[in-house]
Amino acid sequence: MKNENIKPFLVAIAGGTGSGKTYIAKKLQAIDPKRISIVSHDNYYKDRSNVPIADRKKLNYDEPSALDNQLFIEQLKQLKKGVGVDMPQYDFSTHTRKTDTIPFSPTPIILIEGILILENSDIRELFDLKIFVDVDADIRLARRLKRDVGERDRTFQESINQYLVSAQPMYDLYVEPGKDYADLIVQNNGTVDDLADAITTIESRIREVLGSCR
Repeated sequence: MKNENIKPFLVAIAGGTGSGKTYIAKKLQAIDPKRISIVSHDNYYKDRSNVPIADRKKLNYDEPSALDNQLFIEQLKQLKKGVGVDMPQYDFSTHTRKTDTIPFSPTPIILIEGILILENSDIRELFDLKIFVDVDADIRLARRLKRDVGERDRTFQESINQYLVSAQPMYDLYVEPGKDYADLIVQNNGTVDDLADAITTIESRIREVLGSCR
């Protein structure tokens, strides 16, 4: 369904694995949950059900070709027009796309978070504001381990191996160059309190956009 009254303001929140993208997105959404929504690029990982499960775990999920960017771009364009989409879901424990989709309606502000959203020029041009969360490699590794082992059904060794073999090399190759296209770079090497000032700055911009939508 198309909503002619909503022309979403798209905010990119990019950065490496474990940089705090999701945390920042949720803090910003809390300003007005009914008018601010979140989209994760992770939902658009390609389905790997045709690959044996043992081999799926060895695939590189940190390079651009791992994602269905054609569908991602198509759906972002629809949302920018005020048109709702059926968003895919991804199961990280099995590395497959779920059968069910999520009906997603556009809101005045849509926060899009992902490691590779500033790598692709066709995706970059869709954003109205681009944020890059910059974090030291050792901190990102610690945060990734906590997430993978606790939430994504990977062993400690699997997570370490994937980080060393693909995540960090792909960060250097594809993710970090995204800083050159960012409107704002946020440092997140410290505590939550250290991050608060940067979030406050972004919140001011979000409130300004919401005010213009009334």
